[in-house]
Amino acid sequence: ADKYPWNCFMLFQQLFHVQTKAKYRDQDKEYVGFATLPNQVHRKTVKKGFTFTIMVAGVSGLGKSTLINTLFLTDLYKDRKVPNAQEQINQTVNIVKHTISIEEKGIKLRLTIIDTPGFGDAVDNTESWKPIEDYIDQQFEQYFRDESGLNRRNIQDNRVHCCLYFISPFGHGLRPLDVACMKALQEKVNIVPVVAKADSLTQAEVYRKKMKIREEIKQYGINIYQFPECDSDEDEDFKNQDQILKDSIPFAVIGSNVQVESEGHKFRGRVYPWGLVEVENPAHSDFLLLRNMLMRTHMQDLKDVTGETHYENYRAQCIQNMTPLTSMLLPVLPLFTFFFFF
Repeated sequence: ADKYPWNCFMLFQQLFHVQTKAKYRDQDKEYVGFATLPNQVHRKTVKKGFTFTIMVAGVSGLGKSTLINTLFLTDLYKDRKVPNAQEQINQTVNIVKHTISIEEKGIKLRLTIIDTPGFGDAVDNTESWKPIEDYIDQQFEQYFRDESGLNRRNIQDNRVHCCLYFISPFGHGLRPLDVACMKALQEKVNIVPVVAKADSLTQAEVYRKKMKIREEIKQYGINIYQFPECDSDEDEDFKNQDQILKDSIPFAVIGSNVQVESEGHKFRGRVYPWGLVEVENPAHSDFLLLRNMLMRTHMQDLKDVTGETHYENYRAQCIQNMTPLTSMLLPVLPLFTFFFFF
């Protein structure tokens, strides 16, 4: 009598397994399996890691180094020497490269910061942007050589994906040097203009400054990074956030590595006689918008535009320049020569 319930349970379990197997067997007949491709790509990409290169440009004294340290919670400029007035007379533009590895939730990012100390500091700034332009071209050239070589499995991408161009908060808008530099770089890199040291301006002044810079960017035909249009199936929150980003250009930013404490709350900011400035407070600056744009929402698009637009233009130009040379080196044989070999 005691075995009867147990036998019933075993019989029920066997029937359940038979039905389950039949169910999954029927599903497998209609299931090819390519729906798992995104998971496969995700695993492979995460294992490989990501790379991203940012260039910062603008005259000295605008807080470029401070903002970079604030963006990535690091200190890249511990041993940096600030040139004195005499040294700045013959100052030349240098290219300084910093590479750091960041890991967040198992995702690895190799971040490269390209600094340009000395830009705009000399008495004569004629074509002072040329070293910056040459560096960007050199990275394109190296990538083109690697891509055209025999071993293409481990190509390292050192192309500049974004250029944060710092604009002085003082004055009425863009300086002639700003216009000339951005015009020279606009077809080679994604330019994201930022107004530095926004805490030196009132909210009304920030608004007028942004309007003036936008007008001059349009007036001088400067091509800055264009945010992609949202798809029709995107939710309203994403569309609103995207519109806020577009309306915030140029980003008015503040940088600070100092921890300030007020009313039991710690934050990165600055202390002034008239009050406190919080770096990450949206009411005080566009710092959060800039960081989210670079890291969370548009990093991949910046890389895509670099590869599909700026690099492709460079690559097409290289191939076009190589075509006449190839024609000279490999002349077309006469038709009778072809038949002679056969």
